[in-house]
Amino acid sequence: MKKFSIYAMLFASLSLSLASCDKGDDNGDNEPVDTSNLVKTGALTANETWTAERIVELDGKVIVPSGITLTIEAGTIIKGRSGAGSLASALVVAKGGKLMAEGTASAPIIFTSIDDNIKVGEVVGTNLEKTDNQLWGGVIILGNAPISAEAGDTETAIEGIPADEDYNLYGGNNANDNSGVLKYVSIRHGGTLIAEGNEINGLTLGGVGSGTVIENVEVYGNYDDGIEFFGGTVNAKNLLVYWQGDDGIDIDMNYSGTIDNFAVIHGEGVGTDKGLEIDGPEGATNVNGLFTLKNGLVQGDGIQGEAADLKSKAQGTIENTVFEGYADGKFIKMRASYDNNCADAKSDAFSYFTSANPKLIITGSSFSGTNLINVYTASKDANAADCPVQAADQTAAESTLTNAANATGATMTVFSWTAAAQRDEI
Repeated sequence: MKKFSIYAMLFASLSLSLASCDKGDDNGDNEPVDTSNLVKTGALTANETWTAERIVELDGKVIVPSGITLTIEAGTIIKGRSGAGSLASALVVAKGGKLMAEGTASAPIIFTSIDDNIKVGEVVGTNLEKTDNQLWGGVIILGNAPISAEAGDTETAIEGIPADEDYNLYGGNNANDNSGVLKYVSIRHGGTLIAEGNEINGLTLGGVGSGTVIENVEVYGNYDDGIEFFGGTVNAKNLLVYWQGDDGIDIDMNYSGTIDNFAVIHGEGVGTDKGLEIDGPEGATNVNGLFTLKNGLVQGDGIQGEAADLKSKAQGTIENTVFEGYADGKFIKMRASYDNNCADAKSDAFSYFTSANPKLIITGSSFSGTNLINVYTASKDANAADCPVQAADQTAAESTLTNAANATGATMTVFSWTAAAQRDEI
């Protein structure tokens, strides 16, 4: 019996030694896996893949330049370091670059702050809340699809990147441009300051084309806008913006894609503004495109923020969207413009909305309140005074807007994977 015990002990010791040698080995060659954070800065020089085994740190701007593809595996956590202005951390996909970020509902790709205590394999941390923002920058994707910029420009520089950088241009003539894939991606606690009054959106899309896939994206606790579309033709579905500091979904430069199944949920504590802010063309080029926002929820807390601001020749369709949780009079703002000392109406959101052949349509949508639409003016007369709102215009807008009691809005169950859902906030 004693001899058997000695052999058993030797065998157990050998097994433990072998197990120790193999621990952390991902190649079968007894080399331990490097679990330290992978720090990235500056422009990538070759195709790269970021994997879920290591947290990736963004040290300043990380740029995916033209001709380069960055692949991010499901479950990967990316943390932006703190810093403002030229030191702000952000992931920037330049024109011609490509981001392949395909998470899953059980293993989303997470962009967050270095201050977040989330660890590899987790989907939420425990030390940051929805009001913790401006801790890093955000994600910026730039493409070659059409935009309508000022002065008839078909290419311009994106906000959120210093003007002297050479990777900040977007816009072109390729409506089918492909900047890659974003699926099951959560972007949290961003929006750092880059200049006075200028912050980075959670997700910025400049001239992104319809060849790009954007599905199941959450922006959580961003200081500036949640998601902003600067022109482009990309379609997107299942978008959640939760507790943003400025606007939830912002459309500029005549974005002409479709956003299907979206939710903006916001309120006090972060200086929130509009659920939706929508502008049309800014220049004389690419003026014919129309946006579509359908199957949505725009929800406030009844304390701070407004539902939507439709301005600057906004043109497109909002359908089957539920607007709720706002004080009366805080639902739809709509801009009218006048010329010739306020005597003659100009083309703007109001005229597009009330026209016999409307270019701006709100249909099948419901509003939980009263005083649902308010016309305002931004035009000036010859003496630089604000033009007064015409009573007839207010009446026309009220008679055009219909409160559809049968609106169903967004399918919220698709957001069960998000940080907001994991924290029982939606």
